[in-house]
Formats: sequence, C-alpha cells, structure tokens
Amino acid sequence: MNAPANTPPSGPAWAERVSSEIGKAVLGQHAIVERLQIALLVGGHVLLEGMPGLAKTLLVKSLGQAMGLEFERIQFTPDLLPSDVVGTMVYSPRDGSFTPHHGPVFANLVLADEINRSPAKVQSALLEAMQERQVTIGGVTHKLPHPFFVMATQNPVEQEGTYPLPEAQTDRFLFKLLLDYPADTDELEMLRRWGSATHAPEVTAISSGAELLALREAVDAVFVAPEIERYVLALVRQTRTLAESGRGGFRPLAFGASPRASLALYQSGRALALLRGLAQVTPDLVQEIAPEVLRHRVGLTYEAEAEGSSADDVIADIVATIAVPS
Repeated sequence: MNAPANTPPSGPAWAERVSSEIGKAVLGQHAIVERLQIALLVGGHVLLEGMPGLAKTLLVKSLGQAMGLEFERIQFTPDLLPSDVVGTMVYSPRDGSFTPHHGPVFANLVLADEINRSPAKVQSALLEAMQERQVTIGGVTHKLPHPFFVMATQNPVEQEGTYPLPEAQTDRFLFKLLLDYPADTDELEMLRRWGSATHAPEVTAISSGAELLALREAVDAVFVAPEIERYVLALVRQTRTLAESGRGGFRPLAFGASPRASLALYQSGRALALLRGLAQVTPDLVQEIAPEVLRHRVGLTYEAEAEGSSADDVIADIVATIAVPS
C-alpha cells in the first residue's frame, strides 16, 4: 500500500515494502536489493556481474514490477544494431513521410542483458541514453521517460564473443555489483517454493515513480558534515595518488577514479543513510558503499594483477589507510 500523497514517505518503510515484494520472486540477495534501491533513489545505473543462473534478470524485472515502472528487456547479441535499442525512422508509402519508431530504451527501467556481447556501435547508442537521458533518431533528439535507469548484466566467466565495456561507459554506472551463490537455506526454500512447474512467483506494484521522486527530495535533505565531504574526496583522490606515484615503490593502479566517483560516493552515502533511518551520513556508511562505487572505476596495473590483487583489495587498503574523521 502506497504512502498517502500528503505524507512524506519513510525511507526504511519504503525499502522494506519493496524488498519484501521482490522477495516473492528472489530469495536472499538482501544487500544487492538495498544497493538497487540506492540506485533508484539517486537516479544511477547499475552493472550486475555474476555467474549464469543467479537470477540477475529476474531480480531487475521484479524490481521494475514492484516499483510499478515501465520495464523493457534488451538481449544484447553480436548482431544487435543501434536501431534495435533506440529505434529508427519508419517510411510511410502512403504519404512518403518518415516517422520515428521508438525502441525498447524508451522505458523507465531498461535491462541490458549480457551487455558485453554487443559491439561498440550499440554501446555508443546506449551511452547517450545513460548519460544524457535522451536519444537521437534521424537527427532529432527525443527525451527518455522520467525516471530512467539502465541495469545491465554480464557474466564473469564467458569471454568468448564478448566486447569489454570501455572505461567511459563503465564510469557511467553508479555501482558494479557482484552477485554470489545463494545461501543453502535460501536455495532450499527456492526448491520448496518453485519446484512445481505450475507455480511461478508473482510480484505486484507496491510503489510508484511519484513516490520514488518524493523520496529523492528526502535524500537531498540528509545532512553531510564537512568532515565527511573531505573524507569522501580523500578516498577517491587516493586512487589517483596510487595511480600516479604508487606507494613504497609499487604502483597498484594504472588509473584512478574520476570526479564522477566522488559524486557517486557522496550521493550513495546519503541514500544509504535514508534507507537506514539516519539523518546524516557517517564514515562507516561511506566505507560500506565504497567498493561498489569504485571497483569498476579503477584499473589495476599488470604488476598488481601478477600479485593476485583485485580492485576490491586495493580499495580495502585505501579505506584502511585514510584517516577516519572523528
């Protein structure tokens, strides 16, 4: 049941409603669901990475259904064309005119399934939609619906026939989320609920785009102390220091995070505070959200990869090194 129009929605209550509804179709993954809710609150796109069969597609679809948003799914393949995503001009033989035909990107929530299976032309078409919230068809610019999100999936093990996403595009994703296998209790419950071929989970709309936009105003009201602002910048700028000069003669990063990462960490911290029922951002919230914000925005050097380091290892070291404001 939606909150009354004259009552400001509560962040924790909204989060519980949405996550409970998604739980009708997807068991576990509570941290991932919370991160997706943060992305909705700040208007960010999400890259989901996990092994096949972990319900990445079902998770995003269930989120769209629970939010009452218009949902479209695009299966990315090597033969996909930009017009298959954004649309094209259709010729009318009756009067000889061309009219625009909107593609599946014209939705509130777009699932780009296996995004790394399509070539650069398709990626560039999607990039304009992600950054500008608009697409160009036949030389004419068309605004996308509001709100608008892209949630993309990719498999970490299938490299055959894939096209790695360019850094300029990965930087447009608010989060890169890593999905793991469900807990044994969740997997057992999944068998009991959906082991029958005649039963399928049903998710209904319990929120709306209007409620989401109202919650965004509440996110903007979350207080961020000057010390926390400097802490956010210190974490992000340390990635650039490690890329430029390293530490102790070792340079773990080839490039650091952009200013877009600072904004993402700042906004995500506010949204997480709202979901946790807090009036201000705390250092532990910033530390908690840092890996999802930064892991796809830094590049490891060959030396770091040879030592078996990961982006998350470097980020954890940064978090442990930078002084926490008191």
